[in-house]
Amino acid sequence: MRRLAFVLIAFLGTAALATDGATEAEIPLFMDGSAATLDDFRWLKRPVVVFADSPNDPRFRQQIDLLEGDPDALAERDVVVLLDASPAAASALRSSLRPRGFMLVLVGKDGVVYLRKPQPWTVRELSRSIDKLPLRQQEVEDRRAAPIR
Repeated sequence: MRRLAFVLIAFLGTAALATDGATEAEIPLFMDGSAATLDDFRWLKRPVVVFADSPNDPRFRQQIDLLEGDPDALAERDVVVLLDASPAAASALRSSLRPRGFMLVLVGKDGVVYLRKPQPWTVRELSRSIDKLPLRQQEVEDRRAAPIR
C-alpha cells in the first residue's frame, strides 16, 4: 500500500512533461494518467494504460508490482505506463478508452489500441505483444542494420 501511494504521489503532475515538448528520454516510465492524452505520446512512446476504480483495487496494485518488476524490458520497448485510478476525475484517457473497473490497455506509438485486458499481465506477456507489432519489428530490424560506432 505504501509503495502504491508513493507511485501515485511521485508521478502526480508529470504528465505535463509529455506535452511540453519533452524528448523521449525525459518521459518517466510511470506517470499519472489523469492529465495525459494519447496524442501526448504519439510517435514517442507506447502507452500502457492501467485503469481501476480505486487505487486500492488488488488488480491495480498487482499490475503495478508486475510492471515495476522489469522496468528495463519496458524501457527497451519505449513504454510509458499511465496510471488512472480515479473515475471521478473523468480524464481524457477514460473518455477515449472507456474502461470498466480494472483494465490494462496497450496503445502503439501510432495511437492505435492494440490490446485490452481485464486482468493484470506480466511484463513478459506485454513484451511479447509489443514485439509482434509491425512498428516494433521495424525498430528491431533498423537497430540490426545500423552501423556499429
